[in-house]
Amino acid sequence: MAPAGERPSCCFSLPPSGLNAGAFYALCTLLNRMVIFHYTGEGVIVGRIGLTIAVAGMLGTVISSIWLDRTKTYKETTLVLYIMTVVGMAGYTGTLNLGHLWIVYITAGIIGFSITGYLTLGFEFAVELTYPESEVVSSGLLNMSAQVGLSLGGGTGAMGLCSLLGSVG
Repeated sequence: MAPAGERPSCCFSLPPSGLNAGAFYALCTLLNRMVIFHYTGEGVIVGRIGLTIAVAGMLGTVISSIWLDRTKTYKETTLVLYIMTVVGMAGYTGTLNLGHLWIVYITAGIIGFSITGYLTLGFEFAVELTYPESEVVSSGLLNMSAQVGLSLGGGTGAMGLCSLLGSVG
């Protein structure tokens, strides 16, 4: 059997996982700056939105793990979580400047639920794809892809957003 890095199924799962995790890390890193830009003087809101992301992420991890354990539907669950991620990110981006905090909390919760839930699912899926290999190999590959995803996708977006916020505010 070919090593994990040479199998197409493994290589196809790395870039989406890396970009997903990288976007999540960039969002969490810039959460304070984005929220304070739109809600001046409301520093407590940032902590509450972060708490919403964390609690929803814990729920997403537990629920997706239980679902995955019972159904073994990796691809379908991945697709649903990716759709939730896109909806959450689009909703968060589109509603952050509207002044309605309840919408921001809901979209942040969707982001936390779907992305953090997918991080667990991604590791399980990678272990299944690289089966004869040790779990260390798949975990290492996924962690590496997250760092590359942060550098390429999330990092570039973060630098662009910081320069935009720096020039405007």
